[in-house]
Amino acid sequence: MPRFLTAGESHGRGLVALIESFPAGIDISIDGINEQMRRRQLGFGRGQRMKIESDKVIIQSGVRHGKTLGSPIAMLIENKDWANWQKIMHPQKPIPTKLTPMQYRRAYDTTTPRPGHADLSGAFKYDTHDLRNVLERASARETAARVACGAVARQLLDQFNIEIASHVISIGKAKLTRKKTTIQEILDMADDSPVRCIDKNTESKMIAEIKNAAKKKDTLGGIFEVRIAGLPIGLGNNAQWYQRLDGLLAGAIMSIQSVKGVEIGDAFAAAQKFGSVVHDSIYYDSRRADQAKYYRKTNTAGGIEGGMTNGADIIIRAACKPISTLMQPLESVDVKTKQAANAMVERSDICVVPAAGVVGEAMAAMVIANAFLDKFGGDSKNEVMSNYMSYMGRVF
Repeated sequence: MPRFLTAGESHGRGLVALIESFPAGIDISIDGINEQMRRRQLGFGRGQRMKIESDKVIIQSGVRHGKTLGSPIAMLIENKDWANWQKIMHPQKPIPTKLTPMQYRRAYDTTTPRPGHADLSGAFKYDTHDLRNVLERASARETAARVACGAVARQLLDQFNIEIASHVISIGKAKLTRKKTTIQEILDMADDSPVRCIDKNTESKMIAEIKNAAKKKDTLGGIFEVRIAGLPIGLGNNAQWYQRLDGLLAGAIMSIQSVKGVEIGDAFAAAQKFGSVVHDSIYYDSRRADQAKYYRKTNTAGGIEGGMTNGADIIIRAACKPISTLMQPLESVDVKTKQAANAMVERSDICVVPAAGVVGEAMAAMVIANAFLDKFGGDSKNEVMSNYMSYMGRVF
C-alpha cells in the first residue's frame, strides 16, 4: 500500500511531500494538484500568510509525461516567505548578530508557550528552550504538503468514480440546520461560499461570527463534514483493530491541526437514541442497478459497519478548536526565566474551519486510497483495474 510522508518547517525553504508504493500508469494532472492547493487557501478569516503564499507544486520525481512510474513520487512546495526568514531558519548558518527588530523577535521571543499549542510539550520532548524548534513543524502550514499527497490519491480514486467533498456545518454559534445534503450539492456550492457553507443564510451568520471574533482579537472553531461517494462494499477489515476503516479515517482526521473530535455518521446523536431508530434497515430489490441490489433508506452509520464500507456514502464530521495563537495572548510562563508572561504571538488566522475541510478531504483520500489498494492492489493501473472489475462483477 502507498505511504504518504511530509517534511519541512513552516518558515523553512519549503515543504516536501513523498508518496511511496503508488501504482504505475495513473494519470496525474499538475493542474489538478494545484487546484487542491488553491482550495486549501480559501476561507474568510484566514491570516496574512495566505496573501504571501500562492502554493504551487513542483513534481520532482515519480511522474513522467503525466503518468506515475511506480517509483516514489516527490513534490516540492516552496515557501515564498523564505526570503524573510532565512537568517532565522537557515539549516547551517548561525543567526547573525545584526538583526532588525522583527528578525530579533522571530529569533529570540519564542520562550513563552501558547496554551493549546504544541509549544510546551514539545519543549520537554525535544529538550529545548527555543520553542521555534517545536512550533515550526507543529504549524498547520504542514497541511499544504498533506493536500498535495491527497490530491495525488484523489486522482487514483477518480479513475474509479469515487468522489470526495467537504463543507462547513458550523462556525462558533452559527450552525447549518439542514439535515439532508447530497454530495453533488456540496461539490456544486461549497467552494462558492467564503466560509464553504452551502446555505446563504447560515453563511452570513458564520461571517458575522468571524468578524466579531476578529474585533475581539480572538479566534473561532467549528465543525466540517467530509463526504465520500462511489465506494464499493467491503473496503476495510473487521479482522484486526488497526485494519478497521472507521478507525483509520478517524485517526487521519484527528491528526489535522486543531481537530479535537471526530464522528462517523450520526454517532453522537445516535448515542442518545434507541437502537431500533438508529440502525439502517436493509432492503433488497432485484431491479436495482446498485451493488448487489441491497440498499438502505437511511445512513445513520455513515457508510461504515464493522470497520468496512457498506456501499452508502461515508460521512465524517470533525470538530475544530479555535486556533491557539491569540492577538490578545493568554497567561503563560517564560520557559527560561520561569516568570509569568503573556504567551507569544505568531502570525495566525481567526478561523481555519473552511480550509480544514479541504485538508480533511485530503486525509480521507489517502486513507481510502490505501484501503482501495489493499483490496484491489497491483503494481500498475491495469492490474488494479482488472482486480477491481473482477470483484465488482462478483458483487453485482
